[in-house]
Amino acid sequence: MYRHSRAWLLLSLLWIATVHTQLITQTSVDLNAGKIKSAVFKSPAFTLGHGQVQDKFYYGIDFPKGHIALKGFDAEVVDENGNSIPLSETYLHHWVVDRFYHKTSLTEEQTKPITKRLHSSDFILAGNDGICQPHALGQYFGLGSETRHTNTFIPDPYGIVVGDPNKIPEGYEESWLLNVHAIDTRGVVDSLGCTECKCKLYNVTEDQYHRPLRENYIGGLHCCYDETQCQLKEGVQGQKRTLYLKYTVHWMDWEESIVPVRVYILDVTDTGERSVDQSSSYSPIGCQVEYNVPQCTAGIHSSGEGIDIREAHMVIPQGGDVIYSVAHQHTGGDGITLYGQDGREICTSLPRYGKGREPGNETGYIVGMSSCYPEPGSVQIHGGETLKLQSKYNKERGHTGVMGLFYLLIADPIHSSALYSHQPEQGSSPHVSRFLPAGLLIVFALIAGLGFVYFIKKGKEDDYENLMA
Repeated sequence: MYRHSRAWLLLSLLWIATVHTQLITQTSVDLNAGKIKSAVFKSPAFTLGHGQVQDKFYYGIDFPKGHIALKGFDAEVVDENGNSIPLSETYLHHWVVDRFYHKTSLTEEQTKPITKRLHSSDFILAGNDGICQPHALGQYFGLGSETRHTNTFIPDPYGIVVGDPNKIPEGYEESWLLNVHAIDTRGVVDSLGCTECKCKLYNVTEDQYHRPLRENYIGGLHCCYDETQCQLKEGVQGQKRTLYLKYTVHWMDWEESIVPVRVYILDVTDTGERSVDQSSSYSPIGCQVEYNVPQCTAGIHSSGEGIDIREAHMVIPQGGDVIYSVAHQHTGGDGITLYGQDGREICTSLPRYGKGREPGNETGYIVGMSSCYPEPGSVQIHGGETLKLQSKYNKERGHTGVMGLFYLLIADPIHSSALYSHQPEQGSSPHVSRFLPAGLLIVFALIAGLGFVYFIKKGKEDDYENLMA
């Protein structure tokens, strides 16, 4: 009779542990259910013909309003019918999203054509937390060809907090701008050369500001600016088409439980120099944004050393827990690693190359970059710590105008971990952290196991007492 009771109690303990785990897991989901909002928008339309370039800034774009915490930003180029456009036809060099303030007295129409007035008193750029020189790489989100398969979601309880009325200058209101740089490669003589902005293919001798190109400047942003034309194959003709950048914003309304993150963008071309007045400088002081990769010699390549390595050292002014990080590279990229001052690896972000023809899997293009999501508190950067950023490119062939950027989100340490975490795969809905059910199950299994040991021991003691009676 006792043995049957003991077995029944053991099964009851196991059942309670399982049900308890399921209830806590479900409760964790319900606590945040409906809090994360998403909205899909489109940029103003832009028209591209074969080999043409679009590199426009759109001010006052559609964007969530109010005191919120941004959780992610996804984007891709689509046509008028919403169809995804492959990189092999329209190469997305980059898109960036930045924040600014404008005087409340301005009308909506006055906030849009502001390129030449952006630095006037009517407008104030509200960039990220650094670390480049003013007006360089100040965006909050931004990617390129890798955008369809790069996770930008910021896990709970963290977010990029914007719209705080206490931080918006008096007499101003918050707004957002979007820059879209797209290159049509249909019918061109050299697709890769066009996407790498080789100057000889664009037949330009001056930059977008009508300044002569620097000596030995053979490719980069100064040759593929807005409305330039890449060289077409002889006899190529084609229809222009209307395109959009479709973007999806994920956010939560502000609440006290949200932990703000600081947004840093690191650049492997950063010289470390800073200048207060950049207006008269043709070449920026500090973050150069782009660089060239020379082609390796036959001897170097045959010895297996056909990788170009570029490094830069920089200091993060305010440290904390690393929450999220990801790199941005161009075709030929082989990954970027961030190291701490003591040589520890903080994050390595690697490219994913396409293997097909469909949008999101185009052969030869970077279609995704891996993101780093360390457990909160497990990876820290100290304020004033000197970091090393290392960017690698394959140099089997030369490359021009490549980038080695690194997005880094840091938060002040928190002493208690949240029970659940949203970190969705690209294109999926937020979900409970995969560690929660397993961890709770282990805990309750241990409780059940201890109960089992106790009853076995008790049973043996009872059997012994019965035997001695």
